[in-house]
Amino acid sequence: MGSDHIELTGLVVRGHHGVFAHEKRDGQDFVVDLVVWTDLRAAAASDDLADTVDYGNLADVVVAVVGGDPVDLIETVAERVAAAVLAADGRIRRVRVTLHKPSAPIPHRFDDVAVVVTRTPARPAGGSSAAGGDGSPAVGSGR
Repeated sequence: MGSDHIELTGLVVRGHHGVFAHEKRDGQDFVVDLVVWTDLRAAAASDDLADTVDYGNLADVVVAVVGGDPVDLIETVAERVAAAVLAADGRIRRVRVTLHKPSAPIPHRFDDVAVVVTRTPARPAGGSSAAGGDGSPAVGSGR
């Protein structure tokens, strides 16, 4: 896999995820960092948006998922974002989603809580991409 990639960082989305009732009721801002690996040579040569993955569309996909149906765990949200991004454009060879929950209900001072998932498209004929595309564990821990 090549090293070409597109990064979208610091996308703020209001969501209603968490294990506590007040999190689902009141909601909070989540911050998403997204990296998608794709071959950028055709776009560089043609200077045509049709030849690349449109990061505006990626942002729309992320907003729809994070702002969508509430779940308990940010691991679930990150997994859903990764799946939706991979489904959005068949040219994406790998995606890394970092989902930050800066207002997590932790009774201590902290800078950030985040989970990171890395996924590749499902392999044809029953293949799986359960581990991260770089061989590392795919899911972090958090609420």
